[in-house]
Amino acid sequence: MNAITRRKTIEASIKLEGSHRLKATLGWPHLVAIGVGAIVGTGIYTLTGIGAGLAGPAVILSFLICGVICACAAFCYAEMATMIPVAGSAYTYSYAVLGEGLAWIVGWSLILEYMVAASAVAVGWSSHVSEFIHYLGWPVPDAFLHGWMSGGILDVPAILISAAVTLLLVIGTRESATVNLVLVGIKLAALLLFVVLTAQAFDIGRFHPFAPFGYSAHVDPDGVKRGVLAAAALIFFAFYGFDAVSTAAEETKNPGRNLTIGIVGSMVVCTTIYMAVAAAALGASYFSDFAKTGAPLVYILNSLNHGMAAQIVAGAAIVALPTVILVLMYGQSRIFFVMARDGLLPERLARVHKTRGTPVLMTVLTGIVVALIAAVVPLDKIALLANAGTLCAFIAVAVCMMTLRVRDPGRVRAFRTPLPWVVGPVCVVGCLYLFLNGLPQFTQWWFVIWNGIGLVLYFLYGMRASRLARANAQA
Repeated sequence: MNAITRRKTIEASIKLEGSHRLKATLGWPHLVAIGVGAIVGTGIYTLTGIGAGLAGPAVILSFLICGVICACAAFCYAEMATMIPVAGSAYTYSYAVLGEGLAWIVGWSLILEYMVAASAVAVGWSSHVSEFIHYLGWPVPDAFLHGWMSGGILDVPAILISAAVTLLLVIGTRESATVNLVLVGIKLAALLLFVVLTAQAFDIGRFHPFAPFGYSAHVDPDGVKRGVLAAAALIFFAFYGFDAVSTAAEETKNPGRNLTIGIVGSMVVCTTIYMAVAAAALGASYFSDFAKTGAPLVYILNSLNHGMAAQIVAGAAIVALPTVILVLMYGQSRIFFVMARDGLLPERLARVHKTRGTPVLMTVLTGIVVALIAAVVPLDKIALLANAGTLCAFIAVAVCMMTLRVRDPGRVRAFRTPLPWVVGPVCVVGCLYLFLNGLPQFTQWWFVIWNGIGLVLYFLYGMRASRLARANAQA
């Protein structure tokens, strides 16, 4: 069998040894909170304004388009996750359906997604904390509030938040998920406060003209790409994160039911939140006013003389970021763990703590890598690489779902994707469009380079060291 196309059977994926099996402790509320915790981050606080500047009031349609594409991906994830309820997400599904070579590319892309995104969010959290430190007048040198590539020496707040999240993940998955559940509740309460207050100043007249920049993506004379689809390509990146729910499959109680609720539920909740917040913002203020600010929700509340509420919403942004870091680091550690369990990475990394039921070594290594990157590197541009990894994973899962519908139509499915031959293609085509039209060219090239490096590692080590390779050699 060709090494690149050899597949790990679904039965082998599900059957795991005790020392390599993660402990099942999560219910559906934890899973929904994991999805919402990853999705509702700084995007809702900033992209509402940026998107409105590209599409006008029709940015609501941009949110809807993104929601449809991500809902299609969520349905595909739900079917695959309930069929193969083990850690690894898109990597695991690709290994069982598409073969080892493509699985490596998907796993390597997921590592990029989670690692870079977690580091970027840690730096973003640090910038908020730095402003708070300056406001209080604490004598902390700026050199220790920024990485050396940003003009400082070391980004200490970024290191501290990475260490704190790592410690929480080491303590236990259920404990981490419970803390995440509480923080997500705080975020949602702040956004609900924004909607309630701005609804009192709602004016339908502010929605006219509805689509001043048109619907298709086009470059205006000023060199900016505008239109509903252009805004959708940008806003999409505020939606991804629900795929982290599928990485918790192995740690989920009653996965057939709870994974479906967690994946689809988090997408429904977040799409509803995004559209409600966007509608409230557009009805309370002209888009041309708040599109120019980096904190549109805070700007709108201040313009309506709700100063205290504006501070609460701004404070919620600081609360929002650690939950995003937690979910991203959780996802990365599980992808690393499963690839090591399959032998594509050193297997000694795939050890589960006897009492906590978590991959302590892999979690700590993940925390160290995230902290080191966040401590020194400004990630304003390279963070876009995470988006490429996400789109790659979404496409892979949709292809896996459709392939299995043809190859193994009689297999029991706890959740079945509705209209699979509509949902699957919409997911693939939508993600390809966003990859080609929503990402800068340098990001696309760096994504290719990253996977080129990954393939070199695979051919030098993983192709021969994988458990599947050794099993075939012994046969």
